[in-house]
Amino acid sequence: MLSFARAITRLNYWVAMIAAWLIAPIFLLLMADVIMRYVVGSAAIWTAELAQLVFGVYAVIAGGYLLAERAHVNVDIIYGRFSPAQKAKVDLATSFLFFLFMAVLIWQGTDMAWESAAKFETSSSIWNPPIWPVKIAIPVAGVLLLLQGLVRIVSDVRTVMGLPNDPDAFGKQAADGPSH
Repeated sequence: MLSFARAITRLNYWVAMIAAWLIAPIFLLLMADVIMRYVVGSAAIWTAELAQLVFGVYAVIAGGYLLAERAHVNVDIIYGRFSPAQKAKVDLATSFLFFLFMAVLIWQGTDMAWESAAKFETSSSIWNPPIWPVKIAIPVAGVLLLLQGLVRIVSDVRTVMGLPNDPDAFGKQAADGPSH
């Protein structure tokens, strides 16, 4: 089980490290758009739209990594004061919301991606790039996030039980373990 958890976490880290490099083309595309607008006097029709499409993939694909790092938004006014064991109990008690959301995201995202890919959907703008690859990224990201959510559940159960957590399997924050 730990080797499977390690593999999922490593996969999410690997995907996030690749996704991090998407910032460079987004930056270059937006800079090109600004330069074209202010130096040449007219923006290219494709730079801003391509930046949006690349950002769409960037925004969804690293969710599993964020979950491994426990970097998603929490209401830290209360939650931040909890011990790791208390946090794990709260996370376990509310995990059904996560899994409900993931079920809907993957189900609807897959349906949307399938329809989009089947008709090779484009943006219908003047440039008209394909957008179906971006829509396929949604259910892929959902599956990666769901898998990391399962890993997190195991980590939270181990924390509640007072067992040590392997940071390579559960992300670096899991190494905190239960409080004493």
